[in-house]
Amino acid sequence: MFSLMNEIAYNGSKFLQITAMRDLKITVFTCITAATLAVLSAFAAPSTNAPAGPSPGPYDGQIAYWTARLLDQYNYEQQPFDTSISKKFFDGYLESLDPQHDYFLQSDIDGFMHYRTNLDNLTVGRHETANLAPAYEIFQRYLERLQQRTAYMDDLLKTDRFQFTGEDSVLVDRRYAPYPADLDAAKQLWREQLRYEYLQEKLNREISATNADEIVPLTRSNLADIADTLTRRYDWTLHMATNLDTSDILQMYLEALVHAYDPHSDYLNNEHSQDFSIEMSLSLGGIGAQLREDYGNCKIDSLVPGGPAEKSKQLNPGDYIIAVAQSNQPPVDVVGMELDRVVQLIRGPKGTKVRLTISPADDRSTHRVVTLTRDEIKLQDEESRAELIETPDGHGGTNRLGVIVVPSFYAPIDASDSDPSAQSYVSVDVAKLIKKLEQEKVTGIVLDLRSNPGGSLEEAIKFTGLFIKQGPVVLVRTAENQVLVDGDTDPSVLYDGPLVVLVNRLSASASEIVAAALQDYGRALIVGDTSTFGKGTVQQVFPLAPFIPFDPNDPGTVKITRDKFYRVNGASTQFKGVVPDIVLPDLWSYSTEIGEASLENPLPYDSISPATYDKLNLVKPYVDALRTASEARVATNLDFDYVRQDIAEFQKLQADKTFVLNERAQLQQHQELADRAQARDAERAMRPVPDETIYDFTVENAGTPGLPAPEPLLATNTDFSVISTNANGSVTIMTTNNAIATGIPARPAAGSHWSEVITQTQAVDPMLDETENILEDYITLLTTDRSLIAK
Repeated sequence: MFSLMNEIAYNGSKFLQITAMRDLKITVFTCITAATLAVLSAFAAPSTNAPAGPSPGPYDGQIAYWTARLLDQYNYEQQPFDTSISKKFFDGYLESLDPQHDYFLQSDIDGFMHYRTNLDNLTVGRHETANLAPAYEIFQRYLERLQQRTAYMDDLLKTDRFQFTGEDSVLVDRRYAPYPADLDAAKQLWREQLRYEYLQEKLNREISATNADEIVPLTRSNLADIADTLTRRYDWTLHMATNLDTSDILQMYLEALVHAYDPHSDYLNNEHSQDFSIEMSLSLGGIGAQLREDYGNCKIDSLVPGGPAEKSKQLNPGDYIIAVAQSNQPPVDVVGMELDRVVQLIRGPKGTKVRLTISPADDRSTHRVVTLTRDEIKLQDEESRAELIETPDGHGGTNRLGVIVVPSFYAPIDASDSDPSAQSYVSVDVAKLIKKLEQEKVTGIVLDLRSNPGGSLEEAIKFTGLFIKQGPVVLVRTAENQVLVDGDTDPSVLYDGPLVVLVNRLSASASEIVAAALQDYGRALIVGDTSTFGKGTVQQVFPLAPFIPFDPNDPGTVKITRDKFYRVNGASTQFKGVVPDIVLPDLWSYSTEIGEASLENPLPYDSISPATYDKLNLVKPYVDALRTASEARVATNLDFDYVRQDIAEFQKLQADKTFVLNERAQLQQHQELADRAQARDAERAMRPVPDETIYDFTVENAGTPGLPAPEPLLATNTDFSVISTNANGSVTIMTTNNAIATGIPARPAAGSHWSEVITQTQAVDPMLDETENILEDYITLLTTDRSLIAK
């Protein structure tokens, strides 16, 4: 049976998929969130009043069994599910529940240790059904500790009076710290953490953008509000944990199993599978509303233009959704329900109806029912987009550069499942943008792949083919040690002009394939961080439904790392990533928490024989000159000076994971940071306005003749409050929408105030600015040297 069902799953998933790294987490050590709080317990045994936890669903054992069997047979390194995997599985599950080592006591861990070397036998040792006792026993202990710890924190907030005048400190990053040894150690740790969060809340109220240079003393009412805020946060964390059901627990448990093999294999239950499809397709069936959680209430944050919710004129930002009903079915109360579950109730196929019971923002005492027909919602904010940047050429004319921002390599998972007009392919969208930029006579293009997490392999190949003639783009080595060559078969080239690719440490997977291929061909200059992310593996999707035919619900899918990527020059993109031709200063280059090397159980780097391809000579002759010119600019650029200062501060934070619980010292540090930021804003405000015009293009307007209205470089604020005046003549203001800005007075009025303040509206992006400078230098060098040919 296993072989037959495996073949069914394999044939149903023939496409290779580079998964978007949606779960990439960047840890900034500024606070301990409610999700990492610990629970108070007696040393010997948990409380007998602990909440009752869920139990496995009727098919969960089969889901776990087949997930393990598929991993055992199909993982890239052909690693069997043995004791070594069992240990990683066990450790990973504990880490997923208690990443900061402050929930469980050491006695809890000791009591679970008999599972650590036995999960392989418990998972695949029985006939097609895993024993899930470890998952639920460990999770139940987690719930017990959380309940006890929440009660302890609530009591402290009612009775304790925190002082912050000493020199004691708290360890903020406890990932590598031991678990509390006993009850006394746990009490000390948890009280320190509460003091830390209390001080953070206090500082946030004492220093804010609205009071600029002043420290606002807090009243008794302010302090009571801090305690209420923290109590509400802890209680909500407990509520969220106790509402987790069997599907949530199975998701966490099997994620720990698949990640024991490598960090990019995944188990996706039905809900997560839908999210993955949405991220890849940039579309979903829904009402077109952005929702957020507000301590148990589902709040409408914004409406998608043109979506059913916006068109109805019956919903507004700030409204609460208190119940959801499908068509003519009875409504389901969603107050207190997790946001993910509310979203699942609201989503649905195009053309179906959903009824929402609303508590309006303007009158919470009333309720009304709104009936909407779901439609295909296109996530246009995640589509590729372009800018045309026009500057004087010094001879009465203009220079025009193009910048194309590619957020991901999106494509429909199954093109037959949705309206063709709503489907998005990144290669098609970028082709439209390139054609528009060429119509507007740009002399060069920047491809901005920063923070692009990857996506479709097929789209990455087609995308690369827009810039090269036919040839290999990527080599793929399978678990069976076969090397496959995948490439562009279209001999045409859409764009053959000067090309620069901008990347950073968060550029991963498919974006690394594109950057590597264009670099190896000598087709484009690569600029950015010291390296890209380093994800060079391919995941294949195995639906579990064929293995569990009697489950009335979708049992989910397993993504298994099956293959490994290699550049056409034979080097792997795995682990090391792509090293740019020109490196610019950037904070992410110095993070120890970003990149394949920072993940658990990554596959190693290696290399294979290169492919045969026609290498161009469009980059190598100019790299040294371009790098030298760039380094000279960067060395004297004030924005890069600011980046270097931020890097130095960031490295200190990474090295020291402690936080001193002294209010005066923290206020002084906060004030120094605020003063530094204000000084930077004031310096930037004194700079001359850039002599450039910027036009924004979307995929939608790329086919429209002519240019859109240019983006404003300046904004005039005529209704504002002056917060402070600065020695250089600029002012810091608060506008009517509570935005803070620093600018130069347009004209003085009577007294010490001004009737207008001019502020720059363009975000500061020194890396992109310098990349544009590099492109201009590159264009000049290419224009003077026309002797280049393929070799």
